[in-house]
Amino acid sequence: MSTTVAPAISLAHLTFVWPDGTPALRDLSAALTSGHTGLIGPNGTGKTTLLRLIAGDLHPTSGEITRTAEVGYLPQDLTLRTDVTVAQMLGVSEKLQALHAIESGDSDIRHFDALDDDWNVEARCRSALARIGLHDLALDRRVGTLSGGETVLAAIAGQQIRGNTIVLLDEPTNNLDAAARTLVYDAVVAWKGTLVVVSHDIELLNLMDSTAELRDGDLVFFGGNYADYQAHVATEQEAAERALRSAEQHLKKEQRQRIDAQTKIARRQRSGRTDQENKRMPKIIMNGRKQDSEVSAGKLKGQLQASVDAAKAAVVEQEKRVRRDPSIAIALPDPDVPAGKRLAEICDTRGNGLLIQGPQRIALTGANGIGKTRLLETLIHPEAGSRSDLDMRAFTDRIGYLPQRLSHVNDAQTILSTVLAAAPDVASEEVRAQLAKFLFRGDVIYRKVGELSGGERFRVALATLLLAVPAHQLLILDEPTNNLDLKSIAELLDAFSAYRGGVIVVSHDETFLERFGVDIRVTLDTEGLTVDRFRRSVR
Repeated sequence: MSTTVAPAISLAHLTFVWPDGTPALRDLSAALTSGHTGLIGPNGTGKTTLLRLIAGDLHPTSGEITRTAEVGYLPQDLTLRTDVTVAQMLGVSEKLQALHAIESGDSDIRHFDALDDDWNVEARCRSALARIGLHDLALDRRVGTLSGGETVLAAIAGQQIRGNTIVLLDEPTNNLDAAARTLVYDAVVAWKGTLVVVSHDIELLNLMDSTAELRDGDLVFFGGNYADYQAHVATEQEAAERALRSAEQHLKKEQRQRIDAQTKIARRQRSGRTDQENKRMPKIIMNGRKQDSEVSAGKLKGQLQASVDAAKAAVVEQEKRVRRDPSIAIALPDPDVPAGKRLAEICDTRGNGLLIQGPQRIALTGANGIGKTRLLETLIHPEAGSRSDLDMRAFTDRIGYLPQRLSHVNDAQTILSTVLAAAPDVASEEVRAQLAKFLFRGDVIYRKVGELSGGERFRVALATLLLAVPAHQLLILDEPTNNLDLKSIAELLDAFSAYRGGVIVVSHDETFLERFGVDIRVTLDTEGLTVDRFRRSVR
């Protein structure tokens, strides 16, 4: 006799509406079983919102969420929580404080209660961090002093230490280099219990047991990994496209038949009027025929129009089956940077260096924690300093910076006011039109930045950067693909193909760098930098 396994997470008529009235999810019912599930969907569909609701970080407007166990949650905006310590991410800060107090001679009973006989808590933490590649990470370090990759890896170690049977991971491989991603992949494969992962990382999604797509307000499940799901969707869409073409051809046929029939009716009516004018038949007979003809013509027109309407309805129905995912459409301004214009310079104490000039594409690469972000920020904030063996300076003040943490955007500001601040002399109507190209349409532009998902927040930051007036001569992009779906990445690449300014990009995504058209790769390591030139820049 078969037994039915209760779902780990049940959603019953779940609805969530933001305080400004913007709906995120409406009447969603679904069940997530144990095992590893990849949660996918176009940017802005509500994936992060759904995870926050399941985790209890948000509360439904209506409907219910049932969980069979405590839920662990790794949020997408983890790197923005700069004051959180490693111990807090691991969930052991109170125990560590109690342990250290006891070790220092404080025998207060509250310390023993807080420790709860977990005397090896510190050793367990260091072991968990070492397993995920963070061998020497101090437990009192704050997120603000870590790289994005170190932060994510430490948070994953925290989820392992907590041992929750239901864990939600929102973009866990963002900011990670290849070695760190491999560690995450290994951890995911070995993970016990229920794991729900939101990601654009195809390799990670292919490690999942099943795939759930959040689309048009529904959560659709498929019993396979992302590659299996893609194959299924491709077959489905090929059939949908064929059905749509067939419906469109049928509509054209019905429209032609209606036009032909109407033409014949018009000819008969003209012929009847001619006979009446020439008085070829008695008037009573001609009037009778005219009336019969008009009734017959009316019925035929009604039948023809009904056939056309039915064909139109069939086209609309088939169009619903064909996917038309929205994507950002960016038209970058021309900063008019001459080929020989000096923009920035980077060098190390060994004499290796690079002068960045004209519309060059520079890739800055290196392992997590090596100091790539810190080096770039010396161009924006020279007073902050960088590694003692590296120096970087700018020769233009028209520099646009898209930081990895996205902490520069104000959570209390609206989308519109944030972008207007970067282009104060541009009319509000024009900025609204440009924001529509970044998928912010209608009253959505009045939402607060703090209410946005990671992908939406990224699009605000990107719009602020790219719509700035005057246009930036040098753009610095730190992990720009972290929160974009594959289609939006393609749109970003298309936009930059026509950009005539200089670009420095940090990315662990080798496919993106190859498609980006890198001229020079600068690799940072503990010894300094290595410069590899690929081809002469001609733009």
